[in-house]
Amino acid sequence: MAGSKIKKFKYSRQHPSPVSRKTSTSSVVLGHRNYARYINRVLREVVPQSGISSRTLDIMNTLINDIFELIAMQACNLMYLGNRCTLTPEDIQKAVYSLLPKKLAKLAVAFGNQAVQRYAGS
Repeated sequence: MAGSKIKKFKYSRQHPSPVSRKTSTSSVVLGHRNYARYINRVLREVVPQSGISSRTLDIMNTLINDIFELIAMQACNLMYLGNRCTLTPEDIQKAVYSLLPKKLAKLAVAFGNQAVQRYAGS
């Protein structure tokens, strides 16, 4: 009986057995990414002397993930309406134009095209 308790605590000092360890739900499991690193980089470029709280960072991260999901769903709907099985850049651009305000959509599409061209060129 005492031997089984020793085996139980062999794996970890804090937990009775490896089975009872609580599994953490990370953002990767849920399909959401964490953009905190990129938000901080952009903030440092725009306003070097300013910082951002962790709560605000979480809100920004949620906003980015929500907008990404909306654009992806709208682009998929456009793909299905066109009776195609491949998502094209035009579908994504149309989704951005339909979801975002006019000026913001133009800027987003312009910066997106520029990023794709840089990626394809490297």
